[in-house]
Amino acid sequence: MLKRKLSKAFLIAFSFLCMAATSGGKTVSERFDTSINCDTTLQQEATVPGHSFDSTGLCTCLPALTDSQLSVAPKIELNKHVRDFVLHYLKQESFFLEKIKAKSDPYFDIIDSVFTKFDLPIELKYLAVIESKLNNNISSPAGAAGLWQIMPVPARQFGLIVKGKVDERKHCYKSTVAAAKCLIYLHNMFDDWLLTLAAYNSGPGRVLSAIKKSGTRNFWVLQNFLPEETRKHVKKFIAMHYYFEGKGSLTTLTKTETQAHIKAVASFMEKQKELLADTAITQAEVVNR
Repeated sequence: MLKRKLSKAFLIAFSFLCMAATSGGKTVSERFDTSINCDTTLQQEATVPGHSFDSTGLCTCLPALTDSQLSVAPKIELNKHVRDFVLHYLKQESFFLEKIKAKSDPYFDIIDSVFTKFDLPIELKYLAVIESKLNNNISSPAGAAGLWQIMPVPARQFGLIVKGKVDERKHCYKSTVAAAKCLIYLHNMFDDWLLTLAAYNSGPGRVLSAIKKSGTRNFWVLQNFLPEETRKHVKKFIAMHYYFEGKGSLTTLTKTETQAHIKAVASFMEKQKELLADTAITQAEVVNR
């Protein structure tokens, strides 16, 4: 199955993105199959309604808890493989981050509305900060342009006009719609947000190749088989997420981490119900004595 996926990726999408060109600056002008219905919402597993997290990493789907319950409740934590990078990045880039945050509201309002329409986690908007510093008119030497740094070929494939003096990659709303379709396309391929972010940067072919070489779909393991720029790209997204949100979300977790957290929350809730039932029985016994 992986071999077939890899072959398909090289034939139809090996580097169709290269949104922000990798260090070699190589791009591919091949067309690829976009017959997939990108307007279809993601599978429920992708967004997991209700599983967002507060600033302590506690899932907001949990009811009000006592102090003793809070101390043992499952919380999302920053992966050890990226913790030092995030702390260093936030400290080193503090001036840049403050400038970005000061101008972010009008951009984020547009992105939020589009991503909500496409049933995407709105936290993915921080990818635009990494790609363009929220500069809608920026162009890279490799030919990527706009808020989402989209190359000409994928831009056309995802519905944008790039011809002559018309370049819709620099149109905030239209380019965000294209980026949303692209993210859905990639997530349908990888079913993992960190792999999706990696593929947005280097192309799905390289990510599938890394999966094959490493024998795993765990980003923190297979990252060693990806270009350095792509590794940093994903880590910068996580850092940016923590800067703006003060917490992580499903977009900062691997699929395995997401499943483990959801399982832990379910187990915790079940245990609390059992404790509540035991307490009710004990109280009833006391009353009936």
